[in-house]
Amino acid sequence: MKVEISGVAKGPKQRALPVTSTAYETGTATLACVETEQRPSLLGLIASGRMRPDVGEVLIDGEANARDLRRRVALLDAPEVCDPEPNVLVIGFVEEELMFAGLRADPIAARRWLEKLDLRHLATTQMANVAPATRIRMLCELAVLRRGIEGFVLVSPDRHGGEPEVWWAIAREFAERGYAVLVIAGRASESVLRPLIHPQARLQAGVGSRAEHTETEEAAS
Repeated sequence: MKVEISGVAKGPKQRALPVTSTAYETGTATLACVETEQRPSLLGLIASGRMRPDVGEVLIDGEANARDLRRRVALLDAPEVCDPEPNVLVIGFVEEELMFAGLRADPIAARRWLEKLDLRHLATTQMANVAPATRIRMLCELAVLRRGIEGFVLVSPDRHGGEPEVWWAIAREFAERGYAVLVIAGRASESVLRPLIHPQARLQAGVGSRAEHTETEEAAS
C-alpha cells in the first residue's frame, strides 16, 4: 500500500493547513513536520481519508478513494478528534478498542491483553498519567488489531513529552512489521530525529549549520 498526499491545503488562503506534500507506504515509517496546535490533526485527517482537502489530492495505490483509505488506515491520537479522554482508565480504553476490533471486550479480556504487553499494572491508571512511550505503544498495538488495517497515522506524539527517539523507534518497529506508518510532529522533533532518518544530513549541513528543513522525512525499514 502506498499513500501519496500531493499539495493538500485547508482553509481560507490555506491558513488552516498550508500546502503540504508527503507520502507513506507499507514497510516504511515517514515523519511529516507541521507546526501549530490544529495543523497536525488536519493533516492527519486528510492523510487518513477522513477529511477532504480544499486543494491537492490524496491517492491510495494510485487512486483517489477516500473510503478505501479510511478502511485501511487508522488515525491515532489526533487532538480533539480521536485522542483518549484524559480521565478514562486504561482498562476502559482497552475494552473500547477491543470492541472496535471486533474482539471480546470486557474487563477480563482487557486485562489479558494488557498482561501480554506487561501492562496489567496500569489497568486502573488514567490515560493522562500513562508514560508517553507506553501510551504510544498501546495505541499502535490496539489499532493494528482492527480488521483490514494496513497502516496508521500517528498525530503529535511529541506533545506528550518524552524523547522523540523513543516514539520514532516504535514507529519504525511497526513499519518493520509490515505496516505503513506516518507520524506527524513538530520541527523540534524533526531536528532531533534528522540524523536518525538521514544519517548524512549532518555532513551535508556542515559544522555549526543546519540542513535545509523539509516537510517530510522517511526511513525505510
